[in-house]
Amino acid sequence: MPDVSGEPFSIAWVQGLTCNGNSHSLLNYAHYASFCEAFSFLYHPLLPTPFDLQTLMRADVPIDVLVIEGALSHDASIVERYGMGLDTILDALVARATHVVCVGSCASFGGVFKERNPEKIMGGLFRGEKEGGFFGTTFKTPKGNPLINLPGCPVHPSWIAEVLMLLKHRQPLRLDALQRPKEVYAYLAHHGCLRNEYFEWKVDCDTFGTKEGCLFYEQGCQGPMTHANCNKILWNETSSKTRVGSPCLGCTEPSFPKQALFLTPKYMSLPATPVGVSKRAYYALAGVAKGFKIERLEKRLMDED
Repeated sequence: MPDVSGEPFSIAWVQGLTCNGNSHSLLNYAHYASFCEAFSFLYHPLLPTPFDLQTLMRADVPIDVLVIEGALSHDASIVERYGMGLDTILDALVARATHVVCVGSCASFGGVFKERNPEKIMGGLFRGEKEGGFFGTTFKTPKGNPLINLPGCPVHPSWIAEVLMLLKHRQPLRLDALQRPKEVYAYLAHHGCLRNEYFEWKVDCDTFGTKEGCLFYEQGCQGPMTHANCNKILWNETSSKTRVGSPCLGCTEPSFPKQALFLTPKYMSLPATPVGVSKRAYYALAGVAKGFKIERLEKRLMDED
């Protein structure tokens, strides 16, 4: 639960091209009432707030955190609000913001919208697969703070609350190369997955929705390559994709959404290498593990089928 001590931290929440998924995710936060005591919304397009967007742009009000949801574009014909392009809106608000946080995969890296036009639709950091998005890697707020990315489709509500709480209490954030807080993204979705023993011994399931078997080799699971702590903190403090038999889709990575979401790419029948493991070591260990017949695991998988 957030620490509600001190004055509320002000948030202005602006949207680009979005499905509202990250806003709805935050509204489902288990401690949302306490969150609202610790933070105050100056503006949010879906919530009652003291300012509408046009009034906030004219008001001489400091913004502690400018939160951006949705994909971005410099082209006003693609994204506009009240007849204004995002350039105009964000220029006015960024100038008064202490921190800028891109919430969700679309705001961070372009997400699903960049597939339509990767040259004109982008995230704060990336334009398609290339660096040099809306803000770029060298961006700093007027207070000298870097852009913070919180990718996810949608983002986990705890990630928003925890990062904003660290900012409120002026705690330093350690950012990775994609400007994601390591407090959240230093883990892999693979960490904490209940199917890890199946992964290690190369025992795969051939369908979704099962409780047993690994989803990596045949079902396209991106857990071993995806930076997120979903399987540690869980969704609704209860479950996760892999726990209910659905593969991780890699939604916190710039490559999301990859082509053929439920297909594991293979090279000469070998799958892609998990993060942090050399190809030589991984393929050597995989070959050894595949040569073993783990009757206990295979029996459990057959019993479920």
